Amino acid sequence: MEEVLKACLSEVAAGISPDVEVELSIPDSRFGDYSTNLALKLAAINNQSPRTLAENLLKSLNTKLADQVRDISIAGPGFINFRLSDRALINEMSSEPKRFLEGQVAVVEYSDPNVLKTLHAGHLYTSIVGESIANLMNEVGAKVYRINYVSDVGLHVAKSIWQITHLLGAENPDGLENIAEDQRAEWMSAAYVQGNKAYDSDEVARAEITELNQKIYAILKDNDHSAPLAQIYWVTRGWSFTEFDRLYSRLHIMFDRYYTESEVARIGLEKVKEQLSRGVFEMSDGAVVFRGEKYGLHTRVFINSVGLPTYEAKDIGLAELKKRDFNYDRSVIITASEQEQYFAVVLKALEQFEPEQAKHTVHLSHGMVRLSGGKKMSSRLGNILRAQDVLNAASEAAAKVGGKVDEQVMLAAVKYSLLKQRLGGDIVYEPEESVNVLGNSGPYLQYAHARARSILTKSSSAVNFTGELTDQERELARGLSRYASVVEVAAKELSPHLLCSYLYDLSQIFNRFYEANRVIGDPREQIRLGLIQIYANRLKSGLNILGIDAPDHL
Repeated sequence: MEEVLKACLSEVAAGISPDVEVELSIPDSRFGDYSTNLALKLAAINNQSPRTLAENLLKSLNTKLADQVRDISIAGPGFINFRLSDRALINEMSSEPKRFLEGQVAVVEYSDPNVLKTLHAGHLYTSIVGESIANLMNEVGAKVYRINYVSDVGLHVAKSIWQITHLLGAENPDGLENIAEDQRAEWMSAAYVQGNKAYDSDEVARAEITELNQKIYAILKDNDHSAPLAQIYWVTRGWSFTEFDRLYSRLHIMFDRYYTESEVARIGLEKVKEQLSRGVFEMSDGAVVFRGEKYGLHTRVFINSVGLPTYEAKDIGLAELKKRDFNYDRSVIITASEQEQYFAVVLKALEQFEPEQAKHTVHLSHGMVRLSGGKKMSSRLGNILRAQDVLNAASEAAAKVGGKVDEQVMLAAVKYSLLKQRLGGDIVYEPEESVNVLGNSGPYLQYAHARARSILTKSSSAVNFTGELTDQERELARGLSRYASVVEVAAKELSPHLLCSYLYDLSQIFNRFYEANRVIGDPREQIRLGLIQIYANRLKSGLNILGIDAPDHL
């Protein structure tokens, strides 16, 4: 309906100013279903009275929109308000989001954990928000591939392995069998913390870790699985992937492709060397760098002085592999905001020799994830908030209020609480608020959906939208009619929080409707059941896009 209105407005405005942009907004329901400031725009261009111009436009609009619009009115200095006919509103509330990405391929990269380090709250957040963005893009037609880029080589790995060899007493993998399976993740993370401290405070340890880093690169290059050090690396690396999969399985997230740093390192190294000869990069003190200052950025090293590719070169290699594997039209990368300047340089470097890839790549960033009150947990693991800590906090909050610690309800609490916050800034997780079934929470929306399904099971009447809608029925239909446009905007802006806000607002509209209107046994039962059925379907579809289950019973 929005397109119909815009087309009609563009047509009537063409004789005055054909280039003017037509905008529609959603006014308070007292004024109508749509509103436009077109008359004010045209009046400013032509030095006319907005009110007079709006009155002149009204004559043509009433004729052209007679079948779709019940009433067109002028408000204030010249705003034009449209109130849809009941039939147009009923058709609109049943419409699906436009598939404007049909035929396009998108890759969405998120989570990106590090082996031999614990999965922290940031990984949990990017996993959840990345999945919802992938779902949004899929909903509007894109063929979406979910990508996870795992850091399995580099100084952080060397720091962990260095400490592990000290814990084992030597480069001897036999001692690894003594580490209980349920203790492996924390044991490896604690090793990283100690290795990192040693690297920062002990010159001898720093030199040993630097040398060990090169040995690990050699293990990967030679595909060595037999040397004692290689066995330690591959065993602990395998433990990490097991931990990753355990979390993703719990979150109901499945990736189409894992890439690893060791896999893309060679490709990135070759690509940077190739572009070095073409002047994109340059030598500096034995290292290969990209001078970002000429683009208002900063210089970054892509190959270090000992010839190893840095994170920057590896991301160049990753971009090459993703394009080769999926030939994408759009690439979305989600990381913490501390990598904003990093990615600005990497994408600017990529733009110099692969401009189309850079043009179609979007980097989204987010702030730190913390518990309400700034609580930090697991200090013995480096004062970080683990992914597991956030999930545990939700379960504990539910238990405190006497709630059933149900897995799908707990996941709904965490996912919705994180997703309802705008992507970009710091994210505060409020455990008690997230499980509150009376507030703006995932469990509340799950219960709202189950409640609607329960109403539907109490009647065998067929749905029939014949007849005019009452004011309250119309208010619910109006809310339902916005579903498709909200999904479209959320997908265009890669903003799941818009869908969260809509679903909560819709549930509030339904509550007001249901409290004031009898359904079962009422003469208007067939119309009201139809509204409830569409409402339940919209809740379910919206929650599923957010990665949240919508069970029929709770």
